[in-house]
Amino acid sequence: MISFIIAFILVLIYMVLFYKGAGLVADVALLCNVLFLFGTLVSFGAVLTLPGIAGLVLTLGMAVDANVIIYERIKEELAAGKGFSLAVADGYRNAYSAIIDGQVTTLLTGIVLFVFGSGPVQGFATTLIIGIITSVLTSIFITRLIIDDRIKAGKTLSFENNVTKNILKNTSFDFIGKKKWSYLISGALILIAILSITLKGFTYGVDFQGGRTYVVRFDQPQTAEDIRAAVEAVFADDNSSVEVKQFGGASQMKITTTYKVDQESTDVDAEVEEMLFNAVKGFFQEEMTLDQFMSTLDNPNGIISSDKVGPTIANDMKRDAIIAVIIALFVIFAYIALRFKGWTWGVGGVVSLAHTAIIIIGFFSLFSGILPFNLDVDQTFIAAILTIIGYAINDNVVIFDRIREYKTLHPNADFRVNVNTAINATLTRTLNTSITTLLPMLAIAIWGGESIRGLSVALCLGIIIGTYASIMIGTPVMYDATMARAKKEAQKARK
Repeated sequence: MISFIIAFILVLIYMVLFYKGAGLVADVALLCNVLFLFGTLVSFGAVLTLPGIAGLVLTLGMAVDANVIIYERIKEELAAGKGFSLAVADGYRNAYSAIIDGQVTTLLTGIVLFVFGSGPVQGFATTLIIGIITSVLTSIFITRLIIDDRIKAGKTLSFENNVTKNILKNTSFDFIGKKKWSYLISGALILIAILSITLKGFTYGVDFQGGRTYVVRFDQPQTAEDIRAAVEAVFADDNSSVEVKQFGGASQMKITTTYKVDQESTDVDAEVEEMLFNAVKGFFQEEMTLDQFMSTLDNPNGIISSDKVGPTIANDMKRDAIIAVIIALFVIFAYIALRFKGWTWGVGGVVSLAHTAIIIIGFFSLFSGILPFNLDVDQTFIAAILTIIGYAINDNVVIFDRIREYKTLHPNADFRVNVNTAINATLTRTLNTSITTLLPMLAIAIWGGESIRGLSVALCLGIIIGTYASIMIGTPVMYDATMARAKKEAQKARK
C-alpha cells in the first residue's frame, strides 16, 4: 500500500511538472478515478490479489494516457494559431478516436479474460474492466468540465512550461528506414527467449504445479542449500519434490513441497507442517516449539505465510490462462482489422504484442533462479503478461489512429511519409505515457516488498519493450504487410 501511494504521488507530480496548470486538472480527474474505482470494487466486495493490483496500476496508466492524448492534441491546435476555446474543442474531438479505440481494445481483452480465465486472471480482468469505465468518465468528462468552466470565466490554462514545450517537437526521424535493424535486434531477443524456454524451461510456482508453500523466517542468516538438504532429508518420498529459495533477506526462505499434493485434508496439512518443523528446527538459535513455529503472534520467527493449491486446480488455472490469452489476441486482431478496415493493421498489432510477450516470457525463463527475486511462473507471471498486453496494444492503437488520420488528410502522400510523420507526431504522448506507467512500477519494485518485486521488474521491462515494439515492430510490420498487399493488388490489376 505504501508503494502504491508513493507511485500515485509520483504520477501526480510528473503531470504538474510537464503540463503545469493542465496537469493539476488531470490530477483532479485521476483522484476522482481512484475514488470511483475503489468505491466500485468495495461495492462489489472484490478481493485484491497481485493481478488485481496490476490491473489497478494499468488502469491508472491508461487514465493518464487519455489526458496526455487530449493535451497533446490541444497543444497542436494552439500551435496552429487557434484561439483557446476552439483549440480545446478541436483537441478533445480529435483525441476521441484514439482514446476510444485504445480503451475498447483493452476492454475487449478484459472481457475475454474474465469469461475464459479463472482465479487470478478473473481478478485482473475485473479491476481492468471497471477501471477502463471509470477512467473514460474521469479523463474525458471531468477534465472537460473544469476546462470549460475556466473558458466561461474568461480564463485560459497552461499546457506546457519553458522546459517541456519543445520536447520531441518537430522531429523527423525515419523509423521505417531503420526497420531492418529493429527486426534483427528483436529476432535475436526472441531467439534467445525461445532457446531459454525450450532448454531451461520455467520454475513453476505453487499456482501452476500444485503443492504447499511456506515462507519461513529464521533468527539468523541461512543458506538455501543447507535448508534444502535438511528439508529433502525429511520429505524423502520418491514422488515429491522440494524447492527452497531465499525470499528477502538471508534469514528468510521460501520452501515449496509437493509431498502428498493430491491429499488436501487438514490432517495432511498438519503432518506436512510438523515434518517441516522437524526439518528446520535445528537452524534456529533459540529453541522453538511447534506451536511457536506455526504462529508469529508471540514470536517473529517461524512460518510467516503459507499457500496450498491442489494439482487439479493448478492445471485448470494454467489451461484457462493460456486459452484466455490466445483468445484475447484473436479478439484484438479482429477489432483492429475491423476498425482500421484492413487485416494488415491487425497483424501489426498482434505481432507487436506477441513479440513483447515472448521476450518477457523468455525473461522469466532465463533469469529465474539468477536474479534475487521471485520469477516463478504463477499468478504473478500471468498478471505481468496480461498487463503488458493491455498496455502495449493501447500504444499501437494511438499510433495507428494517427496514421489513419494522416491517410485521410493527405491521401496522395506516400504511405511511408504518412507513417513516419504519424510516429513522430505521437512521440511526446509515447514518452509521457511510458514515464507515467513506469513511475508506479519503479516505486513498487523499490518499496513494494519481495512478493511483488518480480512482477514490477517484469512490468518495467515490458513497458520499455512494449513501447519500442509499438514503434519499431508493430508499425513497420503493418507497413510491410500493407505495401505487400498493395503490390499484389497492382499486379492483379495489370493482368
